[in-house]
This record gives sequence, C-alpha cells and structure tokens, in this order.
Amino acid sequence: PFKVLMDEDMEQLVDSVRRSGVMTPATVRQKEDGRYELISGHRRKKACELAGLETLKCEVKELTRDEAIIVMVESNLQRTTILPSEKAFAYKMRLEAMKRQGQRTDLTCSPVGNKLQGVKSSDELAEKVGESKNQIFRYIRLTELVPEILQMVDERQIAFRPAVEISYLSEEQQYTLLEAMGYND
Repeated sequence: PFKVLMDEDMEQLVDSVRRSGVMTPATVRQKEDGRYELISGHRRKKACELAGLETLKCEVKELTRDEAIIVMVESNLQRTTILPSEKAFAYKMRLEAMKRQGQRTDLTCSPVGNKLQGVKSSDELAEKVGESKNQIFRYIRLTELVPEILQMVDERQIAFRPAVEISYLSEEQQYTLLEAMGYND
C-alpha cells in the first residue's frame, strides 16, 4: 500500500546511498516458489537503482505471508510522511493479517496475555499505532473510495472526515459526485 515517491526525501536518500551505501539491509522472505519477496526496504531499493547500484544488501527472514504483512506495515508506519491512502490500505492489510493469525501471542499480543483477556485485533492495532480504534476504522473506510477521489484526499483537495462520509456512497454515486465537483470546480 505504500508508494515510493520521488520527493526531496528520496533525493536525499539517493545522495546518501551514493556517498555511504545502504546502512540498514532490506528485509526479504523466501516465497513458496523459491523467489524472494521484499518486505521492507522499497525506498532503499529504489534509491540503489537511482544511484546506479546493482545490488542491495538484504536480510532473509522466515516469515509467513501474514507475518510479512505485519512487518511491512510496522516498518513503513515509521516514515515521516504517510499519505492517507497508504495508512488506509496498511491498516486494512494489518488488521486482516492479525485476524487470520488468530492473534498469536508471540506476534501481536503483549507477554502478559492479552489474548486470554479477549482483546480484539482492532484494539491491539489501535494501541500499537497510537490511534483510536474509530480513527483506524475511518482510515480503512477510505479504501472504499474510487481511485480518483482517494487521490484527491491524498492531495488534500478533500478533507479526511468528508472523505470518510463519501466512502459510504456507492461507486456510481461517487463518480456522479466527482462529475458534479468537476462542473462546480
């Protein structure tokens, strides 16, 4: 769900990679077909490409698909700039992965045994990312927006809360709204 943007931060990363190389290895996992999947380090990979490097130092971790999703979301939520659409799809993916895992205590719960106390995945995610459960669900609602409207949210042409309300419209209604917005500028 995260995009690699060509912004000032990326330019600085490319310069840093040219000067000093990559300080922190990327994280990959081996898939069932024997190939490797990049879990975290997409920006570092792009910076290496732009700096003319042909290799990227990687750490191979044994992770299931759901574990990989959780690691990917956690590592990317530490970035300084995250678009609303990135948060929306990241929270959705993370919550789905946590639910599929059945809240394994070694991955998603505290050592004091929240699992036994009936803590929901959404409560656990809210605590982990420092947002209210309602705010997480608002972000996830953004995944119901048509791409054009979601882009407008990312570009701050539509505010977050109105966008959440728009997400409850059908796809057809959203496109009608988009057309009306175009007429009225």
